[in-house]
Amino acid sequence: MKLIAYCLTAAMTIATITTASAAAAAAKPKGEPFGKTADGTPVEVFTLTNAKGIKLRAMTYGAIVLSLETPDRNGKSADIVLGYRTLADYIKSTPYFGAIVGRYGNRIAQGKFKVDGKQHSLATNNTPGGMPCALHGGLKGFDKVVWQGEGVTQAGAQGVRFRYVSKDGEEGYPGTLALTVTYWLSDNNEWRVDYLATTDKATPINVTQHSYFNLKGEGNGDILGHELTFKASKFTPVNAGLIPTGELRPVKGTPFDFTSKHAIGERVNSVDEQMKFGGGYDHNWVLDNQTGSLALAATVYEPTTGRTMEVLTTEPGLQFYCGNFLDGKLTGKSGRPYEFRNGFCLETQHYPDSPNQPSFPTTILRPGQTLKSTTVFRFGAN
Repeated sequence: MKLIAYCLTAAMTIATITTASAAAAAAKPKGEPFGKTADGTPVEVFTLTNAKGIKLRAMTYGAIVLSLETPDRNGKSADIVLGYRTLADYIKSTPYFGAIVGRYGNRIAQGKFKVDGKQHSLATNNTPGGMPCALHGGLKGFDKVVWQGEGVTQAGAQGVRFRYVSKDGEEGYPGTLALTVTYWLSDNNEWRVDYLATTDKATPINVTQHSYFNLKGEGNGDILGHELTFKASKFTPVNAGLIPTGELRPVKGTPFDFTSKHAIGERVNSVDEQMKFGGGYDHNWVLDNQTGSLALAATVYEPTTGRTMEVLTTEPGLQFYCGNFLDGKLTGKSGRPYEFRNGFCLETQHYPDSPNQPSFPTTILRPGQTLKSTTVFRFGAN
């Protein structure tokens, strides 16, 4: 009888522990205060964790990822995304650290486009090569607004769901756009970004996640030793204003060939007109997968820490930017300045200037349609 009683007690204890663990795992992340904007709008931060030591923090201002901690080959965690400590720093000046950018990420030539024959004009907030363009949604894009945030959960993952309604005419774009972006952090070490959008008028949309990565840890120097592989045999060359020419150019025999593994610094200073225009890599790669299904787009390996990152996406393009405009004037959350090429971006996207390029995959979303897009960042170490 004592043995039976003991077994029953043990079973009940295990069940209690299991239930408690399941309840903890199922707990929805809660928003915590992270300051206020100039007009008094409160901003919240949500913290996502998984069973393998990864932690992601994101705030409702700009849907910005504030930090992303992942372990190296020895199990030592470090924050691998660039950013600031305070909301005030993000509001003051930021090159889109960690943000969702849109309504149209990347560039639109001259800040002009037509939809169904009607001309639309945007603010020209960027002038590479002295040629004006609209960049990343304009003067107050999605990176500079406060989203609604809500903690969510599903089996094996915690998440935060951000919602924003962009009104008709906002930054010059037609149509009221309802956008939902959900960040999931799973126990499979995947950070999944799901996009969902609808509109009441035809409008271009090209939203993307703009985190700057350094797999050595933010503030730990340049990213030139990171080794990259892209599933892309073509890229879109640009003019001096960083606007695509319309050509889909093979990467073979150029510094843009990452079909096999190459370090970022290996060819970044090549004597190549395209590299001159971008000041290094700041181009869109045409991914081999054009089916709209989720597929591997890029792999990254950092030799000193062993950290790895895989990027999977349903998008047709990938913008690789290697921090050519970082110049040491911005001080990061570690208290160290972000110098030239101290971070890189892998922005899954449709191609730049698509509204003005009929041969590119369309970015026009129409009433009755629903935009659905997914990108996954998968982390590891070896």
